[in-house]
Amino acid sequence: MADRATTPVAREVVPDTQTEEAAEAPAKKSAPSGRFLTWLPLLATVVAMPALAYATTQFLLLPKIKQAMSQAASAGPDEPAAAAVKGKNSSPAPAAGKEKILAPLPKILVNVAGSMMTRYLTMSMTLVGTTADFKERITANKDQLMDLANGCLMTKTIADLQKDGSRNLIRSELMTIFNNALGGPVIQDIYITEQAIQ
Repeated sequence: MADRATTPVAREVVPDTQTEEAAEAPAKKSAPSGRFLTWLPLLATVVAMPALAYATTQFLLLPKIKQAMSQAASAGPDEPAAAAVKGKNSSPAPAAGKEKILAPLPKILVNVAGSMMTRYLTMSMTLVGTTADFKERITANKDQLMDLANGCLMTKTIADLQKDGSRNLIRSELMTIFNNALGGPVIQDIYITEQAIQ
């Protein structure tokens, strides 16, 4: 009996095969659905993008193009088609028979954005209107209009000023800002008489 007490009995641990199979079964079942969930955003994008492009074209772009074409067609042969197609921010042309009234603003000198005050833009402009009190309204609000013009032009970078059509973009932006400040479509056009970057 003494021999049995001192000799350790080695027991062999036999894994329970049923427990391992039960643990592996859910892992095998979840693996294919995990792959599907990984691809789900891509599949949703592939399906949704053509539908979104179709809806945008049909309901946003085509109506705007048709409207612009009908405006160009109704402008007649005397007016250029580009003048008939107007953006939201442009004001109506002066009515026929009304005389244009010109009101020049003083020269504007601003630093160009992003140039670390080494480059500047100088610009002269004349405002055009058709109302009888146009010059008086411009003169009364000259300081405000100059401040608005300075604020607008100070945000322009060299790249903005060198783009094709930058003068027209600046003109339309200034017209919108000025007319908002004056409370209506007072200014019909802006003539940029001088523009230089130094």
